[in-house]
Amino acid sequence: MSRFFHEDFSGLEPYTPGEQPKNPGLIKLNTNESPFPPSPKVVAAITETEVRKLNLYPDPESMELISAASACFGLPERNIIAGNGSDELLAFSFMAFQKGGNVFFPDISYGFYEVYANVYGANPVKIPLKENLAINIEEYFESKGLVVIANPNAQTGTALKRIEIEDLLRANRESLILVDEAYVDFGGESSVELVSEYDNLLVIQTLSKSRNLAGGRVGLAFAEEEIIKDLSKMKYSFNPYNLNRLSILAAAAALNDKEYFENCMKKIIDTREEFVGKMKNLGFLVIPSMANFVLIRHDKVSGEDFYNALRERNILVRHFRNTRIADYVRITIGKKEDMDALAAAAKEIIT
Repeated sequence: MSRFFHEDFSGLEPYTPGEQPKNPGLIKLNTNESPFPPSPKVVAAITETEVRKLNLYPDPESMELISAASACFGLPERNIIAGNGSDELLAFSFMAFQKGGNVFFPDISYGFYEVYANVYGANPVKIPLKENLAINIEEYFESKGLVVIANPNAQTGTALKRIEIEDLLRANRESLILVDEAYVDFGGESSVELVSEYDNLLVIQTLSKSRNLAGGRVGLAFAEEEIIKDLSKMKYSFNPYNLNRLSILAAAAALNDKEYFENCMKKIIDTREEFVGKMKNLGFLVIPSMANFVLIRHDKVSGEDFYNALRERNILVRHFRNTRIADYVRITIGKKEDMDALAAAAKEIIT
């Protein structure tokens, strides 16, 4: 730490991204990326003509993308804002809506929630998941502050029904309820349609997972108009040109290709269910998942040892040291052949 670093951040524990290895022979199932390339319409949109325009600033309002999102999600453009990944939109939300106050979120969820709370001067309040690692939504009914719910939940994949989110919105009218839907397209129920009914709802999605654009860094937020204006104020106070020209084009094209999106989702969901069946047959406990990953454990091997044994076999998954899930590993759903290879390796490890 340099002598110029502000003392307020001396104890900050930054978010740790999943490993991005350089070994091309590794089966990479650790960062919840899509196993499929972007839509062909995305590739077609990135023309030489568009690349040659990189000497010009992008549209700060990202209107081509906002228009595509409006058509895709059935909301007016005034209820949508785009960000440099959902992470940026989450950061704007923590900046804008609870500086110095309480932020409530599950004790096991996306690691950035606690980081952002600490960076932006809020008080992180972790609410324990139930014994089965599901969210007890009633625990948030009287939480006064910013409430952040990942649905499906990061790390576990468990999902709340839309009616449960609506119960929270009604029970806690004085708090802003932020629903992070990074994984919702893999089987969850989106709350985007509730935006027009509840002025205390903010929904954030990413195009990284289900739209195959992790490298494009594009996120979307949905809320009533005044909340979107608040987020816009934060954006223009931080980085007006937050999305580059090519990412805007790519994201709009991805949203416009419904057939490709649905085809990819079906393949991932089908592969997930087949893989879950195989792991259960091997005696693994699998947390019910509506995401593009599963959290699993086995009584014969610790989470860390299982992670290391897979790594020795050129299969990379994710292991967390959080005490409650230390015996688990999180496995991204990749292509069928990748999951078959992992299941075969798992059988070898436990026998």
